[in-house]
Amino acid sequence: MCGMTIDVAAPTPFAAGQECGARRLLVVFNPAAGRKRRPRYEAVLAALRGEGCVVTTVETEAPGHAERIARDVQPGTFDVIVAAGGDGTINEIVNGLGDKPIALGIMPLGTANVLADELKIPRNPAAVARVLARGAPLTINTGVANGRRFCMMAGVGFDARVVAGVSLPLKKKLGPLAYVVQTAKLAFSDTFAANNLVIDGTSRQSVSAVVCKGRFYGGPFVAARDATVTDDKLHVILMHGRGPLSVMRYGLALMTGRLASLRDVEIAPAQEIAISGEDGAPVQADGDIITRLPVRISVDPRPLSVIGPKLI
Repeated sequence: MCGMTIDVAAPTPFAAGQECGARRLLVVFNPAAGRKRRPRYEAVLAALRGEGCVVTTVETEAPGHAERIARDVQPGTFDVIVAAGGDGTINEIVNGLGDKPIALGIMPLGTANVLADELKIPRNPAAVARVLARGAPLTINTGVANGRRFCMMAGVGFDARVVAGVSLPLKKKLGPLAYVVQTAKLAFSDTFAANNLVIDGTSRQSVSAVVCKGRFYGGPFVAARDATVTDDKLHVILMHGRGPLSVMRYGLALMTGRLASLRDVEIAPAQEIAISGEDGAPVQADGDIITRLPVRISVDPRPLSVIGPKLI
């Protein structure tokens, strides 16, 4: 039947869905997103069946599994590979897909769903299913840091140290609050060296830097107002302050959309950024540590097709 779900225990081999003219979806579910999110996941699957989609599901077993699944998918087998999780699951799938002609779909279930916020992906299960079943493919551009793609942002300095300090058990227990706890902890012990940046040939220095491909950071909070996933530019946010007062100011300004108005914050468009500092210091992208300093960041020349909420 066109609406049935085929559960597979391993990422390979993948069998093509039955020919019925419906969209063929491979749904990659990250169970680490939390038990509370499984009912929403099941509700979306049920709605997809109602839309007549051919659905194959697979659950990830460890970090990096979603990337391997996407890498092993053969072109022509599926129309869309759906990331059912958070930004980390999306990041893995995007890196596994490479330049395969398979669109990315998003089922927002994770601690953070910044790309979903950027693309205005709904949260209601029936609405998510309609987007995945009927949504039009949108072409977006990703960033790339030391050869690894990211969809929304990459960060060094305080930003990356916070991400590096949040353990998976803490994230499961506290959700987004885990980042608040780690931010408060580091704000009183931040003695990390400043970073050296070369932005399109111009040398700068900053305590923390976030390279944005889209407007939002950490949720539906506008960090770089002029950034967009659909162009070939990056926007670099340089934050020069440190300590609890600066961290508090940055947090409040981010939540109120006024980060760019602070005197010790600079935001500039860029094509290529080289960052050095303490060798081996973490670099985060889309909420996970993906590489270490030094790092080169640019726009990936390969476009990415994403199923968006504009219905066909």
